[in-house]
Amino acid sequence: MLTAFMFLSTLAACDEENAVKPPKEQVSNPPVISGDPSFSRYDPPIDLSFVRETGEGLDNLIKSLPGETLADNRWTRLDEEVLGIKIKYNWTAKGDLYRQKLGASIASGHIPDVVAVDAQQLRELSNAGLIEDLTDVYEQYASSLTKRVLSEEGDGPFETATIEGKLMGIPQTSSSIEDADLLWIRTDWLNRLGLKPPTTMQELLTISKAFTEDDPDHNGKDDTFGIAATKYLGDPVMGLVDLMAGYNAFPNIWIKNQQGKLVYGGIQPEVKTALKVIQDMYRQGQIDPEFALKDGEKANKLIAAGKIGMIYGEQWASFLVQTSRDNNPNADWQAYPIVSATGDAAKVPLKFNTNTYFVVKKGYEHPEAIVKLFNLHLEKNWGQTAEYEKYYNTTYAVWQLSPVTPSPTRKNLEAFRQIEDANRSGNNALMKDEAKYIKKRMDTYLSGKDSGETGWGWLKTYGPTGAFSIIDQYEKNDQLLYESFVGAPTDTMIDKQQILSDLQNDTYFNIILGRPINEFDQFVNNWYKLGGDKITDEVNQWYAKRESGKQ
Repeated sequence: MLTAFMFLSTLAACDEENAVKPPKEQVSNPPVISGDPSFSRYDPPIDLSFVRETGEGLDNLIKSLPGETLADNRWTRLDEEVLGIKIKYNWTAKGDLYRQKLGASIASGHIPDVVAVDAQQLRELSNAGLIEDLTDVYEQYASSLTKRVLSEEGDGPFETATIEGKLMGIPQTSSSIEDADLLWIRTDWLNRLGLKPPTTMQELLTISKAFTEDDPDHNGKDDTFGIAATKYLGDPVMGLVDLMAGYNAFPNIWIKNQQGKLVYGGIQPEVKTALKVIQDMYRQGQIDPEFALKDGEKANKLIAAGKIGMIYGEQWASFLVQTSRDNNPNADWQAYPIVSATGDAAKVPLKFNTNTYFVVKKGYEHPEAIVKLFNLHLEKNWGQTAEYEKYYNTTYAVWQLSPVTPSPTRKNLEAFRQIEDANRSGNNALMKDEAKYIKKRMDTYLSGKDSGETGWGWLKTYGPTGAFSIIDQYEKNDQLLYESFVGAPTDTMIDKQQILSDLQNDTYFNIILGRPINEFDQFVNNWYKLGGDKITDEVNQWYAKRESGKQ
């Protein structure tokens, strides 16, 4: 995500139709190892069909790469030239339309050769007998690098993808730790109002009130808000879930209680406390009165216009808040640790984050092809033959052109640590390709040669006091609260989870917008009655079985 937002803010558009297509490049240094099935080439080449979600970001990326399209680009050429796999897209669609079409495709059983699905869709396809067992395929064809990377999040991703002892999908693991939230604050506003960064929730609320009422932009108008929010309370940027964490409320994860049982965080009494605080902030005008109608793109317009003083957001939020500098070069932001009501180090909730699994249509002749694609993507970006600045990050996030996009789940944190070690020792040889690229962007910015100022975001994320310096301390201070349930969706989850999620979302929003806080208690009762009690039992059965297996 970090690089996706980077190129969104810096792309220079060009007319793809009028661009002269350069000749196709030959693949340099292909990772072909004699006798290694991980990279064995199909001869003649085979076709492998997918479907693909597109959007403004991907469209802008392609417009900025003359001679490349979604169907014909450096990654599709690499896949064909090295592996003999010709990528085809049966259809593409954007956003909600993509999800609707994919849902209809799965329901009808008309799926491409390979399709990316979530855990529930994987189980539905498996139960219907529509996808291949990939157990032996993965064991035989996955490279050592692939096996290492996909195991970095523990057993959870593979437990979720395993049904009745068979691996029915390849998990594209996503990082938990690198999604840790931080508190991003406009430091020029802090300084202007004579305030210090918060160490407690009460200090944060004082700052939010001042940013709202004390004219921090000095324009003489009542037009600023203390904190940003969107209609998705769990958004990775501008969400409010980690404000709730300041009150030991963790509404989107399963946690362990004092009795050692798993309970759902969204129904715990601490959430009620946090909702009352947010309700008060909203009533006092510290939150955009129209936030419940705005997605991230619309909410970000307030940041760009210089109307927002704080956001909760992940490490890549630097590239989002950077938009405020387009209109005001003096706008400055800094990441800080999230804070707690007590002043103790806050627990930072980390949701089990792997939610994409690649499955292969039943009867497809070469189910191992998807594993080879994983191998090649990882090899050409982080392996012995890596060409990082060609296949992952040029000035643009070209990794997104690949039909599969696995990555080491701690790669950004490790890059930060490599940069810090190199800065301390003066030995740049300690850095790998990704760290070298990031340091180059920061050094260019600090030298004053970065005319587009893209290095500002890199510095705020990877610099000595950037986002990753805080995440590094989160881990060292044992502040990270990993989700305790990492298994496949239970039977009742499959049937009831959407109903319960909608109930939770509606209740939270209604309370924030002014409904009596005690409606939370009725929500908890309804949650149990509508299936939450059975889900809790099933989750604890899974947990007990898992724990007994460790003994």
